[in-house]
Amino acid sequence: MKSDIILSGVGGQGILSIASIIGMAALENHLQLKQAEVHGMSQRGGAVQSHLRISEKEIASDLIPLGKADIIISVEPMESLRYLPWLSEKGWLVTNATPFINIPDYPDINELLTEIEKLPNHVAINADQIAQQVKSLRSSNIVMLGASAPFLDLPYESLENGIKKIFNRKGEKVVQLNLDALNAGREYAIEHTPVGSI
Repeated sequence: MKSDIILSGVGGQGILSIASIIGMAALENHLQLKQAEVHGMSQRGGAVQSHLRISEKEIASDLIPLGKADIIISVEPMESLRYLPWLSEKGWLVTNATPFINIPDYPDINELLTEIEKLPNHVAINADQIAQQVKSLRSSNIVMLGASAPFLDLPYESLENGIKKIFNRKGEKVVQLNLDALNAGREYAIEHTPVGSI
Protein backbone atom coordinates (compact mmCIF):
# COMPACT_ATOMS: atom_id res chain seq x y z
CA MET A 1 0.00 0.00 0.00
CA LYS A 2 1.29 3.45 -0.92
CA SER A 3 -0.47 6.80 -1.22
CA ASP A 4 1.07 10.05 -2.37
CA ILE A 5 -1.25 12.97 -1.68
CA ILE A 6 -0.94 16.65 -2.55
CA LEU A 7 -3.04 19.08 -0.54
CA SER A 8 -3.58 22.52 -2.01
CA GLY A 9 -5.55 25.68 -1.42
CA VAL A 10 -5.04 29.04 0.22
CA GLY A 11 -4.15 29.97 3.76
CA GLY A 12 -7.05 29.77 6.20
CA GLN A 13 -8.97 27.05 4.33
CA GLY A 14 -8.07 24.22 6.70
CA ILE A 15 -5.44 22.26 4.78
CA LEU A 16 -3.56 21.47 8.00
CA SER A 17 -6.72 19.95 9.51
CA ILE A 18 -7.11 17.68 6.48
CA ALA A 19 -3.45 16.62 6.77
CA SER A 20 -3.80 15.96 10.50
CA ILE A 21 -6.89 13.79 10.08
CA ILE A 22 -5.31 11.75 7.26
CA GLY A 23 -2.14 11.44 9.35
CA MET A 24 -4.06 10.13 12.36
CA ALA A 25 -5.92 7.65 10.14
CA ALA A 26 -2.60 6.39 8.74
CA LEU A 27 -1.06 5.98 12.20
CA GLU A 28 -4.15 4.16 13.45
CA ASN A 29 -3.49 1.62 10.69
CA HIS A 30 0.21 1.31 11.60
CA LEU A 31 1.38 2.96 8.36
CA GLN A 32 4.49 5.02 7.75
CA LEU A 33 3.86 8.72 7.19
CA LYS A 34 5.87 11.67 5.94
CA GLN A 35 4.59 15.19 5.37
CA ALA A 36 6.46 18.04 3.77
CA GLU A 37 6.07 21.39 5.43
CA VAL A 38 3.32 23.56 4.04
CA HIS A 39 4.89 25.57 1.26
CA GLY A 40 3.73 29.03 0.24
CA MET A 41 2.28 32.00 2.01
CA SER A 42 0.83 30.81 5.28
CA GLN A 43 -1.21 33.94 5.96
CA ARG A 44 -4.91 33.92 5.15
CA GLY A 45 -5.41 34.17 1.38
CA GLY A 46 -1.91 33.07 0.29
CA ALA A 47 -1.44 29.95 -1.86
CA VAL A 48 -0.36 26.89 0.11
CA GLN A 49 0.38 23.25 -0.69
CA SER A 50 1.73 20.24 1.12
CA HIS A 51 2.93 16.75 0.21
CA LEU A 52 1.68 13.83 2.30
CA ARG A 53 3.12 10.35 1.78
CA ILE A 54 1.73 7.16 3.34
CA SER A 55 3.17 3.67 2.97
CA GLU A 56 3.52 0.28 4.65
CA LYS A 57 7.28 0.58 4.06
CA GLU A 58 9.81 3.20 5.07
CA ILE A 59 9.51 6.44 3.09
CA ALA A 60 12.77 7.99 1.91
CA SER A 61 11.63 11.48 0.90
CA ASP A 62 8.76 13.68 2.00
CA LEU A 63 8.46 15.18 -1.50
CA ILE A 64 6.37 13.57 -4.24
CA PRO A 65 8.08 13.39 -7.66
CA LEU A 66 6.38 14.92 -10.71
CA GLY A 67 3.76 12.60 -12.19
CA LYS A 68 3.56 10.36 -9.12
CA ALA A 69 0.76 11.77 -6.94
CA ASP A 70 -2.17 9.40 -6.45
CA ILE A 71 -4.52 12.21 -5.51
CA ILE A 72 -4.69 15.98 -5.33
CA ILE A 73 -7.11 17.24 -2.70
CA SER A 74 -7.72 20.92 -3.29
CA VAL A 75 -9.97 23.29 -1.38
CA GLU A 76 -9.72 25.84 -4.23
CA PRO A 77 -10.22 25.18 -7.99
CA MET A 78 -7.45 27.38 -9.41
CA GLU A 79 -4.97 25.89 -6.96
CA SER A 80 -6.00 22.38 -8.01
CA LEU A 81 -4.82 23.05 -11.57
CA ARG A 82 -1.51 24.47 -10.41
CA TYR A 83 -0.36 21.02 -9.22
CA LEU A 84 -1.51 18.86 -12.15
CA PRO A 85 2.11 18.17 -13.22
CA TRP A 86 2.43 16.08 -10.03
CA LEU A 87 -0.67 13.95 -10.73
CA SER A 88 -0.10 10.44 -12.08
CA GLU A 89 -1.95 9.24 -15.18
CA LYS A 90 -4.37 7.20 -13.06
CA GLY A 91 -4.48 9.73 -10.21
CA TRP A 92 -7.56 11.59 -8.99
CA LEU A 93 -8.16 15.31 -8.68
CA VAL A 94 -10.72 16.09 -5.97
CA THR A 95 -11.41 19.81 -5.79
CA ASN A 96 -13.76 22.36 -4.38
CA ALA A 97 -15.63 24.04 -7.24
CA THR A 98 -16.11 27.21 -5.19
CA PRO A 99 -13.41 29.80 -5.92
CA PHE A 100 -11.56 31.78 -3.28
CA ILE A 101 -10.98 34.98 -5.24
CA ASN A 102 -7.83 36.41 -3.67
CA ILE A 103 -6.23 38.10 -6.70
CA PRO A 104 -7.55 40.84 -9.02
CA ASP A 105 -7.03 38.81 -12.23
CA TYR A 106 -8.59 35.57 -10.98
CA PRO A 107 -9.46 33.39 -14.02
CA ASP A 108 -13.04 32.83 -15.16
CA ILE A 109 -14.47 30.07 -12.95
CA ASN A 110 -16.25 28.39 -15.89
CA GLU A 111 -12.94 28.11 -17.75
CA LEU A 112 -11.32 26.57 -14.67
CA LEU A 113 -14.11 24.02 -14.31
CA THR A 114 -13.90 23.18 -18.02
CA GLU A 115 -10.19 22.38 -17.57
CA ILE A 116 -10.95 20.23 -14.54
CA GLU A 117 -13.67 18.35 -16.45
CA LYS A 118 -11.14 17.37 -19.14
CA LEU A 119 -9.40 15.12 -16.63
CA PRO A 120 -10.49 11.46 -16.77
CA ASN A 121 -10.47 11.11 -12.96
CA HIS A 122 -11.93 14.11 -11.17
CA VAL A 123 -14.52 15.15 -8.62
CA ALA A 124 -15.51 18.83 -8.52
CA ILE A 125 -17.77 19.53 -5.57
CA ASN A 126 -19.36 22.70 -4.25
CA ALA A 127 -18.01 22.05 -0.77
CA ASP A 128 -19.11 25.42 0.60
CA GLN A 129 -22.72 24.75 -0.38
CA ILE A 130 -22.65 21.25 1.11
CA ALA A 131 -21.11 22.57 4.33
CA GLN A 132 -24.01 25.02 4.50
CA GLN A 133 -26.52 22.20 3.97
CA VAL A 134 -25.10 20.24 6.92
CA LYS A 135 -25.23 23.45 9.00
CA SER A 136 -21.47 23.68 9.39
CA LEU A 137 -20.29 26.64 7.31
CA ARG A 138 -16.68 26.35 8.47
CA SER A 139 -16.28 22.69 7.52
CA SER A 140 -15.96 22.87 3.73
CA ASN A 141 -12.42 21.46 4.14
CA ILE A 142 -13.90 18.40 5.88
CA VAL A 143 -16.43 18.07 3.03
CA MET A 144 -13.40 17.96 0.71
CA LEU A 145 -11.78 15.28 2.84
CA GLY A 146 -15.01 13.27 2.65
CA ALA A 147 -15.11 13.65 -1.14
CA SER A 148 -11.58 12.26 -1.33
CA ALA A 149 -12.29 9.37 1.08
CA PRO A 150 -13.30 6.84 -1.65
CA PHE A 151 -9.90 7.36 -3.32
CA LEU A 152 -7.75 7.18 -0.19
CA ASP A 153 -6.40 3.77 0.74
CA LEU A 154 -7.54 4.21 4.33
CA PRO A 155 -10.58 2.88 6.22
CA TYR A 156 -13.35 5.46 6.39
CA GLU A 157 -13.78 4.74 10.10
CA SER A 158 -10.18 5.82 10.67
CA LEU A 159 -10.93 9.22 9.12
CA GLU A 160 -13.94 9.50 11.43
CA ASN A 161 -11.70 8.64 14.39
CA GLY A 162 -9.22 11.31 13.31
CA ILE A 163 -12.02 13.89 13.34
CA LYS A 164 -13.10 12.79 16.81
CA LYS A 165 -9.55 13.17 18.15
CA ILE A 166 -8.91 16.56 16.55
CA PHE A 167 -12.24 18.20 17.37
CA ASN A 168 -12.97 16.47 20.69
CA ARG A 169 -11.83 19.45 22.77
CA LYS A 170 -14.37 21.66 20.94
CA GLY A 171 -17.28 19.55 22.12
CA GLU A 172 -19.62 16.86 20.90
CA LYS A 173 -21.65 19.18 18.67
CA VAL A 174 -18.59 20.33 16.70
CA VAL A 175 -17.43 16.71 16.33
CA GLN A 176 -20.83 15.67 14.97
CA LEU A 177 -21.01 18.60 12.53
CA ASN A 178 -17.63 17.60 11.12
CA LEU A 179 -18.63 13.94 10.88
CA ASP A 180 -21.76 15.05 9.00
CA ALA A 181 -19.61 17.17 6.65
CA LEU A 182 -17.26 14.23 6.06
CA ASN A 183 -20.15 11.91 5.24
CA ALA A 184 -21.85 14.44 2.95
CA GLY A 185 -18.65 14.86 0.93
CA ARG A 186 -18.16 11.10 0.67
CA GLU A 187 -21.75 10.53 -0.46
CA TYR A 188 -21.41 13.23 -3.14
CA ALA A 189 -18.23 11.65 -4.53
CA ILE A 190 -19.74 8.16 -4.63
CA GLU A 191 -22.91 9.46 -6.27
CA HIS A 192 -21.07 11.49 -8.92
CA THR A 193 -18.33 9.02 -9.83
CA PRO A 194 -18.90 6.33 -12.46
CA VAL A 195 -19.47 2.86 -11.02
CA GLY A 196 -16.28 0.80 -11.09
CA SER A 197 -13.87 3.74 -11.02
CA ILE A 198 -13.72 3.92 -7.23
